Amino acid sequence: MNITQMEITVRCTEIDVNGHVNNAKYLEYYEWGREDWFEQHGLDYHTLKDLGAVTVVARAEVDYHQAARQNDRLTITTWLEQVGRTSMRMRQRITGQFGALVSEALFVIVTVSPDTARPVPVPERLRALAGPGC
Repeated sequence: MNITQMEITVRCTEIDVNGHVNNAKYLEYYEWGREDWFEQHGLDYHTLKDLGAVTVVARAEVDYHQAARQNDRLTITTWLEQVGRTSMRMRQRITGQFGALVSEALFVIVTVSPDTARPVPVPERLRALAGPGC
């Protein structure tokens, strides 16, 4: 199954003047979740580089549903939804400690050559992980 989950605790440095997590921090949370997803599937940066492709985010869509506050325990759920020739769609969701949906996102990620930064086909090892998510 291609779904991963990681838990984090909101720190005081992630709170804005309104007393909740700053919207930009969610992009960082999602990045942590994606990095964890790749690592849990044995596809860390160096492995991908050895396969001739590294990843870059080409598009991010984030919906915010509920505020998260200091010391909240959040779960970041990540899955690979769809793979094209040189890009893929990753879905992510952040839920609070009681299961409430905090945020959800779609990221379009492009695989590029580590040498030229030009798009290259998604490696088969990565392509094989696409499928039904949550």
